[in-house]
Amino acid sequence: MSTTRYEGKEVIGLPIKYKIDILAALKEKGYSSYRIRKDGLLSQSTLQKLRDGQSVSLENIATICGLLNCQPGDIMKYISDETEHSNN
Repeated sequence: MSTTRYEGKEVIGLPIKYKIDILAALKEKGYSSYRIRKDGLLSQSTLQKLRDGQSVSLENIATICGLLNCQPGDIMKYISDETEHSNN
């Protein structure tokens, strides 16, 4: 597993970051955290991972994209070591 720094934080795992605040985007579409949990759309642990900017499973990404009517590339981006170094 790799360690990367992103926005001043050390991130362990995949060099994939979210382009948007996913929970805010879901809320704009009418999906509050309560509704998401109540309807069984995403688990509490998945919601916490999203709050913390951690990666989630592809199944969860598919669910999120279905709810937001978007593609994974609309909500995520790949951060390479070169990209990180060029931003410093």
